Order: sequence, then structure tokens, then C-alpha cells
Amino acid sequence: MEGKTPSFSRTEQVQILMPEHINGYQRLFGGKLMEWIDVTAAVAARRHAGRNVTTAAVDNLCFKAAAYVDSTMVLVGQVTYVGRTSMEVRVDSYVEALSGEREMVNRAYLVMVALDENQRPTPVPPLIPETYEERQEYEAGRRRAALRRQRQNENF
Repeated sequence: MEGKTPSFSRTEQVQILMPEHINGYQRLFGGKLMEWIDVTAAVAARRHAGRNVTTAAVDNLCFKAAAYVDSTMVLVGQVTYVGRTSMEVRVDSYVEALSGEREMVNRAYLVMVALDENQRPTPVPPLIPETYEERQEYEAGRRRAALRRQRQNENF
């Protein structure tokens, strides 16, 4: 199986916040952002795997800034680490000003699993990090994967 670079999976989703995206505190509803993060991660993972995927885990969903009606939200995702059948995808979410300046709202890591035609996990191509940042992210992803396995073994 031929490997792919992180940039091959890179995807960007852009939304303008409408009143239906807002909670009772007049800010972006966290559940809506979680939905967009999941979709962005799925697109990145599908690009890498060339298959349908399912979400297996979401790490570290912390909100660093608020977003309001008429804000432009930009979500950027790409595969950062792969195992045999799973992929870690980082999704960064920003509020983008009309000037183009971005303020980070959230960074999330999701684990997506590639599925075959019978909805069973199937192998994915290896990841080929090209830049220093991609190699650093890959190594951090390896450590996060080990922590997830450890936590899973402790919880079950």
C-alpha cells in the first residue's frame, strides 16, 4: 500500500454563524462545533484512507474563545498519525475576522477507523510526514495513541 502525505488529507470547512448555531448565551453552540469538527475529520480521514470511516474517539475538546452570530468559522483538518486501521486527525477551529486574521477557538484530535465494504476495520496507507512540524506531530500522535491504548485497557 502506497503511503500518503499529511497535506494529501488536508481539508478546510468554512461556515458563517447563523442564529440557529447560537446557544442561550449568544455564542456558538458547542455541539454544533463538535458536529463540524467530526465532519472535517471524516473528510480528511476518507481522503487518506480512500474508504468510508467512523469516529472511534475524540480527545481534548477545549474551547479557547467564543464565536458569535455573523462570525466566520474556519475548520482545518489533516491526518497526523496512522496505525493499522485507524488514523488520528487534528482539527483546528478558528474565528476568522473580515481582515483574514484568525483566532483559535479549538484544537481537537479524533481517531477515525477505515471501514471495508462489510463495515469492518481495514488497513490504511502509511503516513509520510514531509516537514519538521509534520514529523513532530506524527511522533506526538504516536504517544497519544499509546496513551489511548493504556486508558482503554484501564477502563475495560
